[in-house]
Amino acid sequence: MHISEGVLKPEIIIPSSVVAGVLVVYLLYRLNYKDIPKIACMSAIFFVASFIHVPLGPTSIHLILGGLVGAFLGVNALLAIFAGLLLQALFFGYGGISVLGVNLLMIAVPTIFARYFVKLSFKEQKYQKIYRYICWFLVGFIPLLCSSLILSGVLVLNGKEFYAIASVALASNLVLMMVEGIISLFAIGFIYKVNRGLLN
Repeated sequence: MHISEGVLKPEIIIPSSVVAGVLVVYLLYRLNYKDIPKIACMSAIFFVASFIHVPLGPTSIHLILGGLVGAFLGVNALLAIFAGLLLQALFFGYGGISVLGVNLLMIAVPTIFARYFVKLSFKEQKYQKIYRYICWFLVGFIPLLCSSLILSGVLVLNGKEFYAIASVALASNLVLMMVEGIISLFAIGFIYKVNRGLLN
């Protein structure tokens, strides 16, 4: 899911870095210090999840779990993912410093939808149980779908030579969307039974 350094044009990198920088500074400014342990915990989950690779033919895809991060943190998911992406770039060369802004916007911004689906799952419905399970599945599925669409869009904007790669990137992530949807369904279902207050 990461875009590597040396791939994108400056016309994409610079505006993305400015927007991402403004968002991070704003969220740090309004950060409640009581939320720091929760952000750190979810950042660690995001960081570790990226090392779990799922074989897919001759290649592999890795988990992101951005939906779960967004489900618990809301907009503060941007801070958790920023920390995770920064550490990945510094220590393991995933992505890179110059494309940190692009990767942050691509991966972190869609996670905000996850919080919406968690809240939606608590609304009273006729088929409450099935409706709740669908919402919890979408917590993992929708953010990754949006991230994949953004990734493909960025590659298309980068030039005609990236059209084929953009299509492959979107197609390969379809399996991962289903996997992350199932993981979020079971994870949130478990937390709902054990301590539903964490979801508020």
